[in-house]
Amino acid sequence: MNWAEFFNMGGYAFHVWTSYLLAAVILGLNVWLPLRKFRTQQKKIRQQHETTS
Repeated sequence: MNWAEFFNMGGYAFHVWTSYLLAAVILGLNVWLPLRKFRTQQKKIRQQHETTS
């Protein structure tokens, strides 16, 4: 098997690589979105703590 055959995936390359890309995007969002929300919540808590102190 050569690299061209591997990347062609037996004629199903579009579906296979699209699925891999979609899965990578979803997994990335599953990491990034909660981290972003956590950081914004931390900022809000810090700001509230600074205003009350």
